[in-house]
Amino acid sequence: MSKVTLRIIAEKCGISKYAVSRALAGKDGVSEANRKRIIEMADALGYQRQVPARSREIVAVFDDPKHVNAELHTQILGGLQQEAARLGYIIRAHWLHHSAPLDGIFEDALAGIAVNVSNRAAREVIQKAGIKVVYTGWLDPLEPADVVGGADHEAGAAVARHLVDLGHRDIVYVHGIGDLRGRRERFYGMREVIEPMPGIALHDLRWTEPGGYSDAFAQLLETGARPTGFFCAHDGLALNVVTEALTRGWRIPQDISVIGFGDFNAARQIRPSLSTVRTKGYEMGQSLLILLHHRLTDAHWPDASMRIHVLNELMIRSSCGRAPLAHPLDRGQG
Repeated sequence: MSKVTLRIIAEKCGISKYAVSRALAGKDGVSEANRKRIIEMADALGYQRQVPARSREIVAVFDDPKHVNAELHTQILGGLQQEAARLGYIIRAHWLHHSAPLDGIFEDALAGIAVNVSNRAAREVIQKAGIKVVYTGWLDPLEPADVVGGADHEAGAAVARHLVDLGHRDIVYVHGIGDLRGRRERFYGMREVIEPMPGIALHDLRWTEPGGYSDAFAQLLETGARPTGFFCAHDGLALNVVTEALTRGWRIPQDISVIGFGDFNAARQIRPSLSTVRTKGYEMGQSLLILLHHRLTDAHWPDASMRIHVLNELMIRSSCGRAPLAHPLDRGQG
């Protein structure tokens, strides 16, 4: 069988070779109807789309204005760079919160990766770039785009089940400031497990000003709550919980159990060592680039947009144990 060329596809479609080339390269200048017809004809003829030789550069845009995800993003970048070296790409990182505007950043890029880009204007620039893009973070429901992320909902459910199995019957989700989607999903996962269980209380603890945990927790105690199990939306919040408990003279894990989220450096440095949920940023970076590579090179890769979850891991260390027989406040210790 003779080799399928752009000229053959153009003749079959009755379209110029130039239009075929741009459509198969994912560039603009071709109507969506013609692009669809060209791709379908190329697939039917067995044409193997190749990554254009003009560029092997992939722009990875990171967005973290408050630096909450700085360590996770470093892990993701490491995974991207490893797979880029293996597959022959070049990664150019662009940090949205302290770099130049996005205008023109994708001009010579082969493709893009958007890491936790929540800024709507930035998302629109990325979407209009005319290149293949894979995302991490949260998009609109059923938005037709590929997304790689962690299993936040499952993580919350796993933590809730673990604390309940240890005998904890009054549990706090330390949500913190703001209403980030990932934090909500972890809470929803906890609620899914706990709500059907009689006799177990779940509190969603939030505050509005920095450093507000102590006051918010004191107000919770004034309602009569006696929590012994704490799941924190990230490891930094877990440090607040541990500090507050030790200030009150409570023991960890004899009086309360604390679980964080992230498994970042702080979780491994404090004593008692922090139980936490490990987010696998390195593996997320690898998965982002592998998925993007298939989109660029595999003519038989499914057209349907994908949501890929890299499973988190529950890391139980010495900050977590069985529920006490009595809360420290009820023993006159707090």
